[in-house]
Amino acid sequence: MKIHFYLRYHTQFGESFSLRLDDGQSVALECLNDDLWHGSAEIKTKGRASTTYTYILHDLEGIEKPEANPGRVLSMAELPADSVTVFDYFNPAGAVENVFDTQPFRQIFFQKNDRNAAKGPSQKTQFTHIFRVKIPLLKADEVPCLLGHGTALRNWDSAAPIVLSRNGNWWETRLDLSKEELPLGYKYGIWNTKTGRFTGFEEGGNRTVFAHPGVNIHHDNYARFPNNIWKGAGVALPVFSLRSQQSWGVGEFADMRLLVDWAKSVGLKLIQLLPINDSTATHTWLDSYPYSAVSAFALHPIYLNMEQLAGEKHAAVVTPFFKRRKELNALETVDYEAVLQIKWDIIRQLYELQKNDWLKDAAWLEYYAANKHWLAPYAAFCWLRDANGTADFNQWSSHKKYKAAEVEKLFSPLNPANHVNPVKKNTPKSVNDFDQIAIHLFVQWHLHLQLKSATDYAHANGIAVKGDIPIGIYRYSCDAWVAPELYNMDKQAGAPPDDFAEKGQNWGFPTYNWERMKRDGFAWWRQRFEQMSLYFDAFRIDHILGFFRIWSIPLDAVEGILGQFVPALPVAEKEFHDAGIGFNHSRLCEPYITERVLWEIFGEDEAPFVRDQFLEKKQNSHHYALKAAFATQRKVEAWFGEQVANERNEKLRDGLYNLISNVLLFQEEKGKYHFRFGIEKTTSFQHLPDEVKEPLKNLYINYFYRRQDEFWKKEALEKLPDLKRSTNMLICGEDLGMVPHCVPDVMNELGILSLEVQRMPKQTGLTFFNPKDAPYLSVVTPSTHDMSTIRGWWEEIRELSQRFFNETLGYEGTAPYFCEAWLNRAVIAQHFHSPAMWAIFQLQDLLGSDEKLRRENPHDERINVPANPKHYWRYRMHLTLEDLMQAEKFNADVRKLVGESGRGDLS
Repeated sequence: MKIHFYLRYHTQFGESFSLRLDDGQSVALECLNDDLWHGSAEIKTKGRASTTYTYILHDLEGIEKPEANPGRVLSMAELPADSVTVFDYFNPAGAVENVFDTQPFRQIFFQKNDRNAAKGPSQKTQFTHIFRVKIPLLKADEVPCLLGHGTALRNWDSAAPIVLSRNGNWWETRLDLSKEELPLGYKYGIWNTKTGRFTGFEEGGNRTVFAHPGVNIHHDNYARFPNNIWKGAGVALPVFSLRSQQSWGVGEFADMRLLVDWAKSVGLKLIQLLPINDSTATHTWLDSYPYSAVSAFALHPIYLNMEQLAGEKHAAVVTPFFKRRKELNALETVDYEAVLQIKWDIIRQLYELQKNDWLKDAAWLEYYAANKHWLAPYAAFCWLRDANGTADFNQWSSHKKYKAAEVEKLFSPLNPANHVNPVKKNTPKSVNDFDQIAIHLFVQWHLHLQLKSATDYAHANGIAVKGDIPIGIYRYSCDAWVAPELYNMDKQAGAPPDDFAEKGQNWGFPTYNWERMKRDGFAWWRQRFEQMSLYFDAFRIDHILGFFRIWSIPLDAVEGILGQFVPALPVAEKEFHDAGIGFNHSRLCEPYITERVLWEIFGEDEAPFVRDQFLEKKQNSHHYALKAAFATQRKVEAWFGEQVANERNEKLRDGLYNLISNVLLFQEEKGKYHFRFGIEKTTSFQHLPDEVKEPLKNLYINYFYRRQDEFWKKEALEKLPDLKRSTNMLICGEDLGMVPHCVPDVMNELGILSLEVQRMPKQTGLTFFNPKDAPYLSVVTPSTHDMSTIRGWWEEIRELSQRFFNETLGYEGTAPYFCEAWLNRAVIAQHFHSPAMWAIFQLQDLLGSDEKLRRENPHDERINVPANPKHYWRYRMHLTLEDLMQAEKFNADVRKLVGESGRGDLS
């Protein structure tokens, strides 16, 4: 069968298209004009039920840009002719309408409309033309219809249009136009099946159907109806922060049902969570940090509900722990260690009672077969972590390097591994080595069942669940143990300095080895997305800027200030000479330490001690260098770790950190250099001659704000398109911080939703972002888990809250000192009425609008302090979800905001 393909898309000179088919053919399309391309291919139909194809746009820079949702399908059974002509519209990934083909819309929000749709037409109907179109934003009782010139197209009779029926993701009709005089004009419209009335045509001019031999298929993409009228609202809360009457001192997957009930009752459509992966590395509260998981796949045991795990059969095991549960649940915040201890005490008992039946469970065996690629290494990792007393696999007595064959042996009770003494906390004394490994499989299976049950319940109630993907992995994680080649283990990821962390952030994660990941088509990421999609409908990419470039910090640095963007185009030594600066390697690339600098940092009392203890004089110079024993921040950290902990030593340590970071350039290799961030704040820069400062600052500005933009854009386009195509979840990016100019363009091009935070405007010169200016494909929020809540922020800087009161809220006079409930509600209302697709609020911010429900101290509502690398993540709701359900006045107010802002269901 010969198929002619016509592709409609407006192109620029130099752009081109190719067609790729599933039989391996690649066809270069011919440009007929700026808006139409053509190509043809011979398809073998024998033994084939269908053929799949996709279009690739080749842009001016040679970058391939496949269309959104690649994989167009032509059914061989529905194409009886020897010749077929297909008319397609190229569907760029950034088209707004593509969002409505993602998982939350297709499987949750639009489900009822799909159920009401008629089935596809009979295959026996004689036809010459197939018309297919997509219209995602249909209201209840609405279906697409078709009208046009000619008898077969009903001569534009809106009282009797051709009603389309659902066929997969398309609406379609099949018509016999053999007796019509072509070409003819036609348009799509909307028909209300309940009233039996035509409600209107799509926008724009008529479409045209031409005369071509054989069967003609018109894939008309999206009908031209307003595509920005759907808006939703959601609530953001970590699972560990949930509180119910039956909680065990921490939120659990089981508690999500109550949150769903509440969200549904007030009209919210989405629940957003923080990462829920297992972060157990030390068995201490330090593991409360959810962005430092020991597995990118495994779920955290802390979220397991004990009553559900026990079931009726073994309920007696749990009963003795109820008194302790009540004590833990009465706590204001999470006692991470105590909660985990009691849960593991119960888990061990239930494992012994259930393991024989569990190991024979067909459903478990099927789950294990599908997830063995991460489950087996994870369970072995947990056993080895506990047996050796550390997650640092470099210190293990055996299995320091992952070998699949050796791990396989660990899973047979008939071939027990070498015996090692278990640690006290998480391993029972009575079981053999296999049980010590299998118990982690047992826990993951039940976590899967409980989370799946909770998310299925959400979906059944019309609520989408949004997850969170951390940008990094824990350095001593199972992922790093299994495939260290995927990561740059000699680097640390972080963020450059900003208003919230003046020394930058050092997250400690290894950076990604993108070149290696690209070799296998980003298989690790694909597996990660596949597993997330079992539970989640959307996800937030933490620090999406890391896909453009990452802030990479040497291992010998403690502070993020010593990092640099990787990849980045370096500055050549010649550029300094051309700028009239010259090049003095010692002055620009080494810590600048003089008597004056010592006095400025340490004062006259401590400067002599620092000079004598930690420094040495440079040869033939009045400058100093750090002694070899203190030449890096890690060495300084280690030395002070052995000293008495007091305020003086802390100040000395931090002062030495400042000395070490008092540089202007980092050397990549001979003749190539990268600027340290914020050079103008260093004494090294301030002590330069005035005639050097300006040209050096110009090079600095060019390096950070102009030079890299196109380079970083290409980097992102090598990763994000492939990753986006590997999942149908809705993708949102956390694009905060130092955002390169290319980031919004790339996110728009790929249809990734941006994050807009009121107190972190992206436009230079603005103090506050106004939600009314948000783009449609975005999420607006007044605060995130990394910030204070609205009420907490209001009290932080009086000058800012006063400006916000006058300029953004539009009130005159003096702002209230505290953020009163009506003020909090005014901020919330701004976000509800934003044109953004999503308005998502921390529950604390919603509760802040109610004088009776809000927490007494707003500073107790904060979840994380990014500047503190050892923050204890323990925030809990101060009222139960059951109490929240009964808060009629508050709930009515939220429902009113949802309705008035158009974020309720389409009617």
